[in-house]
Amino acid sequence: MSYQEKRSIASLITAIFILGAYSIYSYGKLQSGAVAIGDLKFWANTMLMFIGLGIVAVIVIQIIFHILLSVSVAVKEKTRNGRCDDKTIMKTIESEMVTDEMDKLIELKSGRVGFIVVGIGFVTALVSQTLSDSSAVMLNIMFVSFFAGSLFGSVIQLYYYRRGV
Repeated sequence: MSYQEKRSIASLITAIFILGAYSIYSYGKLQSGAVAIGDLKFWANTMLMFIGLGIVAVIVIQIIFHILLSVSVAVKEKTRNGRCDDKTIMKTIESEMVTDEMDKLIELKSGRVGFIVVGIGFVTALVSQTLSDSSAVMLNIMFVSFFAGSLFGSVIQLYYYRRGV
């Protein structure tokens, strides 16, 4: 499995984790009666909180991912050659992290799919307003569509890396 595939899986897991945590938190608040569905201040605060948590989670998971990648490269080199030095590890990691035209094309195609999902979510949020839904519903549709765009983009990246472009 290539570096880009592993990175896509890490991004996918992070997005699923954050979206799941947001859903559990907001559903729990609604079910307990602690918040009304039309309370825009609660929804804005919750979304901002989970955006911040998402940023921190992405940073932490990427750091852990790169540490685990370095360890796995070191173990492979040690197993294959019987010895392992820092130069060999760095050389192997740098060779895995190189992006070529195929990687850029896959990123463009997966980004396009992500933007399409976000666009559909935005239009759906606008339609919800024409159907007289609450503004909180519109905010949630837009918030979830951004995460769904990230999820679909990561899935499409994995698909193209497996299948080819």
